[in-house]
Amino acid sequence: PRGDGGPDVAELREWAGERLPSYMVPSLWTTLPELPLTPSKKVDRKALPEPAATSELLERPYRAPRNPTEEIVAEVWAEILGIERIGVDEDVFVLGAHSLLATRVLARLVAVFDVELPLRCLFEATTVAALSQVLLEALEAQIAELTDEEVAALLAQEGEDR
Repeated sequence: PRGDGGPDVAELREWAGERLPSYMVPSLWTTLPELPLTPSKKVDRKALPEPAATSELLERPYRAPRNPTEEIVAEVWAEILGIERIGVDEDVFVLGAHSLLATRVLARLVAVFDVELPLRCLFEATTVAALSQVLLEALEAQIAELTDEEVAALLAQEGEDR
């Protein structure tokens, strides 16, 4: 706890992180002196304030994408999350991602890379770097499964496109 009696957000995040998967730990926290209640003494969700981005989120460390795959993954996540940029080491669920947004990201990545990935990959690989590695491994596995004839057809098609 902090000296003023309010909770320490870093401690709360750590406590929740020990008990929940990372994608379920809230990215934004708001301290209230008391919860707003309805006349029937239930939490008045409509009266709750919108959480504000903390200086921790605004001043997060940034490491730029190092290859085209990371660039694409970072761009897709940034667009879906509505933020300017995402570093390769940032956990997208800390930045506000959730399961519905993850399905949109997955659909875009499947379309761009033409590779099938299970949705759970986005919950296990929660950074741009980790997800990019999963994508590259899936692409390598897909290529390894091609027959000699399929490889020859792809090479012929590449030659025609030039």
